[in-house]
Amino acid sequence: SNPLHREVHQDMEQPLCHYFIASSHNTYLSGDQLLSQSRADMYARVLQAGCRCVEVDCWDGPDGEPVVHHGYTLTSKILFRDVAETINKYAFIKNEFPVILSIENHCSIQQQKKIAQYLKEIFGDKLDLSSVSTGDPRQLPSPQDLKGKILVKV
Repeated sequence: SNPLHREVHQDMEQPLCHYFIASSHNTYLSGDQLLSQSRADMYARVLQAGCRCVEVDCWDGPDGEPVVHHGYTLTSKILFRDVAETINKYAFIKNEFPVILSIENHCSIQQQKKIAQYLKEIFGDKLDLSSVSTGDPRQLPSPQDLKGKILVKV
């Protein structure tokens, strides 16, 4: 591939809502959405391919451990913790711009607390915990401001 295509040649100082964001749906699935395997390494693959928004479908798992899978189907389940660790490892290898975790939450309060704990433990300072008033989208931070940050959208 042409190395010139790896560089961003546009203004990245505008509010985040001014940009199209490369997103992945059912990121964890290695195949179809009814029977396939859920795999944490799918996150590594899409993040290195330039994806900046990944989907994480969270459900209550055994032993108080939240799991990721496509609900009401026969797809396999993976631990939320493994997904977060994979994202943490691969989020910024090819690209410093922010990564958005699009969390589809189906968990009990107890397991939601576990998810919050893992997000803080695994991502540490990378986790953007600042809140923005959504009243005026022009006030949103820019991709440049958010370099190296993990954003959570639920």
